[in-house]
Amino acid sequence: MAMKYTKATDSEHEIKLTPSLIAAEWRSGVAYAGQEVSAEVRTAFVGNGAKIELEAKSVDGGSIDKIRDKIKNNVFVGKFSLPRDFKAGAEIYFEASLPGNGLEGQSNRIAVLPPVEVTDMKWSAAEARRGDILTLTAAVAGVADGTEVTVVIYEYDDDNVHDKIVELPAVVTDEKLSLSWAYEYHEDTDEIPGDEERQRYGGKYNPPEYFFTVRVGEKEFGRKQESGLLTFRDWIEISLREETGLPVAEAEYVVHLPDGETRRGRLDENGLAREEGIPPGKVEVEFPGLEEVYRGDGDGD
Repeated sequence: MAMKYTKATDSEHEIKLTPSLIAAEWRSGVAYAGQEVSAEVRTAFVGNGAKIELEAKSVDGGSIDKIRDKIKNNVFVGKFSLPRDFKAGAEIYFEASLPGNGLEGQSNRIAVLPPVEVTDMKWSAAEARRGDILTLTAAVAGVADGTEVTVVIYEYDDDNVHDKIVELPAVVTDEKLSLSWAYEYHEDTDEIPGDEERQRYGGKYNPPEYFFTVRVGEKEFGRKQESGLLTFRDWIEISLREETGLPVAEAEYVVHLPDGETRRGRLDENGLAREEGIPPGKVEVEFPGLEEVYRGDGDGD
């Protein structure tokens, strides 16, 4: 909002700032029955803490929901709840008022779509290695073909503070979505607490695990890990050579894994071995009788 004042600078002047309601708008182009829908009001010079009242209404008549709150920094965002049995196809709008400032306004209109259900959320595999291409699928009822939704992948945390990994767009076709995702682990696996460390501080070893959700409108389906948990599995290669550089063929080895498991094996004629499908984290390799110990992590080294 442009303002211009032409006053002399050699004396004090009192300037009265006139409060105004700049806009009252829905934050999305449609709403879904049974979900919340966000509304935004922008103002000028109403003062922090000014009372604001919003009322959502149907164009067909009748009040849907009301919000009473206070505005801060001239912007207010609130959410209305739409009943699940709300008439699909009806249009809604909201009225905004700031009674202390004598301001009133009305929003744009948006259509209400039928309730949405997301079920049968699945990973294409229970475990993932680096570079694996996984397919995420779900059944999505209540949306038209071509509707774009958002798939959100989280790393599971047993304290329920899950880390968001990525958000991916997906399109619903025939009430289904299917999305491919290339798995990579970009952190240092050596920092994953092993079984011994976990026991010291309580709890047990837990490898990185993932679940996904599907966001349609303002509702996120799958927050209770309905997709199931995808577990990260790693691998290590073992190589043993003499000081001269010659391989130590067929030497016995013992691998202590971060989850407390122990694996035994024997190197090949080239002094090499590979252990697949191991839990990621700190590993220790022993060569009985050779007094050799290797400590590292399962990142392919």
